[in-house]
Amino acid sequence: MIALGIDPGTLNLGWGVVERQGQRLAHVGHGVIRLDAKASLASRLHVIDLELAQVIARFSPDVGSVESLFFHKDPQAAAKLGHARGVVLLSLARAGVTVAEYPPARVKLTIAGRGQADKRQVALMLRAVLALPDLPAGDAADALALAVTHLRVGPVAERLGLGSGPSAGSRRRKHQAALRALVAERGRRAP
Repeated sequence: MIALGIDPGTLNLGWGVVERQGQRLAHVGHGVIRLDAKASLASRLHVIDLELAQVIARFSPDVGSVESLFFHKDPQAAAKLGHARGVVLLSLARAGVTVAEYPPARVKLTIAGRGQADKRQVALMLRAVLALPDLPAGDAADALALAVTHLRVGPVAERLGLGSGPSAGSRRRKHQAALRALVAERGRRAP
């Protein structure tokens, strides 16, 4: 399975591609789509659509892993992020790529073992997990973390039917059960 993680933004959009080969995760590629801050929002969204289509065509992902919506202190920044996220979701849907969404705390918990981990801790863990020669930076690191999160949590969540519960508490309990199952599964495989 090939996962394309995407960290949406209207100035920098990070992307990262990770492939699951059996139980191993392999880095395939990552980068940042840099957008002209002086260009109109509509022009930047158009560039996101065009360049993301090229990334999707190049790597043929099975799933796109995107950060779910979260509350932002600045309503204008949140609205702009929402526009970029909408273009990302549309680009993935247009290409027939399944979309998975994960909140930032779940990504940090999955990668670094702590929902409040900082960006450096996440980058260090990504370097170790993906055997990268250097720390991935910024938006590309966030995108790689999203891809790895899906490849680690997604299959367990699918088996447990996560996401089908109506309440946040129900989803949280299912997520915790999925993480416990994942930890138990890893423990059985440990030498």
